[in-house]
Amino acid sequence: MPEFDSRSGRRDSRRPGRAKNARGRRPANKPAADPRAIAYDVTSRVSTSDSFANLLLPRALAAAGMDARGNAFATELVYGTQRWLGLLDAVIVLAAKRPASDIDGTILDVLRIGAFQALFMNVPDHAVVSKSVDLARAKAGARSAGFVNAVMHRIVARSRQEWESIVVSRIGKDKPAERLGVRYSHPAWIVEELEKAWNAAGYVADAGAQNAADDPISAMLTADNEAPDVTLVARPGLVTRDELIAQLPERAEHEPGRWSPYAVRVHGVNPERLAYVRAGLAGVEDEGSQLAALALAYAPIEGDKDSAWLDMCAGPGGKTALLGSLAAQRHAVLNANEPSAHRAKLVRDNVRALPDGTIGEIWERDGRELGAAHAGEFDRVLVDAPCSGLGSLRRRPEARWRKKPEDITELAEIQRALLNSALDATRSGGTVAYVTCSPALAETREIVDAVLESRKDAERLDAVAALRAVNPAIPLPENPGDVQLFEHLHGTDQMFISLIRKH
Repeated sequence: MPEFDSRSGRRDSRRPGRAKNARGRRPANKPAADPRAIAYDVTSRVSTSDSFANLLLPRALAAAGMDARGNAFATELVYGTQRWLGLLDAVIVLAAKRPASDIDGTILDVLRIGAFQALFMNVPDHAVVSKSVDLARAKAGARSAGFVNAVMHRIVARSRQEWESIVVSRIGKDKPAERLGVRYSHPAWIVEELEKAWNAAGYVADAGAQNAADDPISAMLTADNEAPDVTLVARPGLVTRDELIAQLPERAEHEPGRWSPYAVRVHGVNPERLAYVRAGLAGVEDEGSQLAALALAYAPIEGDKDSAWLDMCAGPGGKTALLGSLAAQRHAVLNANEPSAHRAKLVRDNVRALPDGTIGEIWERDGRELGAAHAGEFDRVLVDAPCSGLGSLRRRPEARWRKKPEDITELAEIQRALLNSALDATRSGGTVAYVTCSPALAETREIVDAVLESRKDAERLDAVAALRAVNPAIPLPENPGDVQLFEHLHGTDQMFISLIRKH
């Protein structure tokens, strides 16, 4: 039967290929791996544990030994199912005529994988139904076949747009966040947090709208459901961006970063195979993270001294390495702190290629203690505070279904304490960058507001101006102050950046 080619988006009328050995024959007693079964196994483990697909899937693919097409098919199934879980479950509930809680977990995961193929992939309806029934028999036994067959026939009978209209229409118009949430497969409370963040960010009203019918929140949710680019950073002074591009495999899709002068966005490239990455001269770093480090480096400070820098929450070390490479060019010394021993080891690995003397010490201490222990020692301090991670849900789509509203407030005391400690460790006239990978106001502006209200020796600087100095083309708020990056507007993780000067 025709199979889906996830690379081209077209159906392949040829018979499915068979894995072959060097002589063109399949190894004896080794049946072909089924990408749907691989996708089910990963999906099931994600559903029943705290595991993440980005950790489970590479190992599963390596063990299966499928060809590139099979790997691509399984990958799209796994990540697509996690991104669209909310909408898929709403459709399954209607097609099954029973609540999701009344459907066996194994069968539910089979139906999710089938529904994603039916609504989002160019797979023939008969193949979706038959393969789903086969998968149900293999994973749940023959008694499940009839139920799965009936539900999948009902699902394939309507298009995605028809199902979207049906599930949205069942939610009252007085619940806009819930309607957007089911349409774009996000919990309603996350939709509300994103909307509050956008309204407070200070961008022009139509910024990010893709066309007249799109509002910024819909555009934001759409971007959150798209696979992110892999972005590399050419660490300045160690390798140039042109040198990094020249080392990419022939025919590799790539483009210079949109905003960071050191970024390269790549497609279909395994960064671990690049010599510059293996040597620590370059790394994998989202452009939003690069801009956070660059904002601190470009921020104004008072006085002539600019030789002592600190990365207070350094793990795993990507921003540390970028800051360190910039510090080396200014003959400054960067100290780093990471309380987790495992993550501190990653920091040391990330900075191993920096010139001798660039890195002072790498501590494994509670960052809240550093302000008292190193009062007034540093000219520039980066606080990439622990947070809910709502700004990187496109990278770990399953996380949106695990997080809860209280996750955005439970770290508030630690975030305030870290920022206070950073200010205590900063000299008069020095600058602190408070950064989170979250757009939630309770983790961003409200933290900065609370700290500034509690002390008289600090003031907010203009992060907009600092980022304009990095690249004047970056879309930025109209008014000076903090900067919140958005996926739909910047194509980055949703990083928050605030700059604060110590008096």
